[in-house]
Amino acid sequence: MSDVTMTVNGRKVSGSVEDRTLLVHFLRENLGLTGTHVGCDTSQCGSCVVHVDGKAVKSCTMLAAQASGSDVVTIEGLASGAELHPMQAAFKEHHGLQCGFCTPGMIMTATDMVRRHPEGLDEATVRAELEGNICRCTGYHNIVQAILAASKTMGKSKGKSKAKAA
Repeated sequence: MSDVTMTVNGRKVSGSVEDRTLLVHFLRENLGLTGTHVGCDTSQCGSCVVHVDGKAVKSCTMLAAQASGSDVVTIEGLASGAELHPMQAAFKEHHGLQCGFCTPGMIMTATDMVRRHPEGLDEATVRAELEGNICRCTGYHNIVQAILAASKTMGKSKGKSKAKAA
């Protein structure tokens, strides 16, 4: 057994887990954060993507013990209270979801994508970077449009916060 302690969605949590416990199972079973999904058990679908120390990670490929000491953000921690994160709002506005199973992982991947491409995104980049996320319900068009729209919105809000700080 391993004792793990991490910050999840801004809250310090801890627990004892078997050494082989995956982060996705710790989040779902120990913490009750079921927005992170287990879709394929082979790290191919991306339904389990969370942010660990600011970077998108497939939580089915990481042991909970490896995340000990880290800052983890799940889909439940992305919004600010009742206000949706700009990526969540864009997925809603642009119909970027169907059944919703892949949506949390898509949104977490997309927010990391925007972070890594502060200069902006184009359709080819979005499609290439979504390669590790599988949606079985749609042809990705609306997902791509949602990410592009959110990228523009998130870029504007970054500019506003910089302007306020100046």
